Amino acid sequence: MKKIKLDIVGLSYSQTQSGAYALVLGEVGGNRRLPVIIGGFEAQSIAVEIEKMTPSRPLTHDLFKSFAETFRINLEEILIYNLIDGIFFAKLICSDGSQTTEIDARTSDAVALAVRFECPIYTYDFIMNTAGIVIEGNDFAFLENIENVGNYKPAENSDQEVEEKPIEKEKVKNKPSPYASLSLEQLEKTLVEAIENEQYETAAKIRDEIEKRK
Repeated sequence: MKKIKLDIVGLSYSQTQSGAYALVLGEVGGNRRLPVIIGGFEAQSIAVEIEKMTPSRPLTHDLFKSFAETFRINLEEILIYNLIDGIFFAKLICSDGSQTTEIDARTSDAVALAVRFECPIYTYDFIMNTAGIVIEGNDFAFLENIENVGNYKPAENSDQEVEEKPIEKEKVKNKPSPYASLSLEQLEKTLVEAIENEQYETAAKIRDEIEKRK
């Protein structure tokens, strides 16, 4: 079965549903996008690595990478290999140089590790046909329309897993960013403070506002 390579197009938070995030993976060389509902912790972990933020202490996915490297295990690739009853299934393809092993993983954890190991992310065509979205024009305009993310409710217990499903999109009116009134200098100062206080969700939102002004 032919594999399709994916890149991370964006990570969007919902302004209408607190705690909901959309991880958007894009087909390399194509115009199909695969949006996935993920939990807040995993979203923050992905954002921290993409934005090259430096936490004061290692996050869980940083610890996994350090552990793997200590024992000379490399993450070769990530494969989102199935979609059953609306739930994505992914696996890590790992190697110690002599043996390759496949490890079951949630899609969000797999992607969080992929950005740290700088390894490719793949899926199959039938998954893109089933859950993918064909877009025209600007990727970021597409992201701005993903506001009402499925029926996701943020977990009251941080240990509770989030079902990582395709997103049921509804176009809603975008609300202005709470940081829109701040100057660029104020935003950068607030970003530094958020990172120092390990408020990575806030830092990601501030970074989004800074990027909009460039």
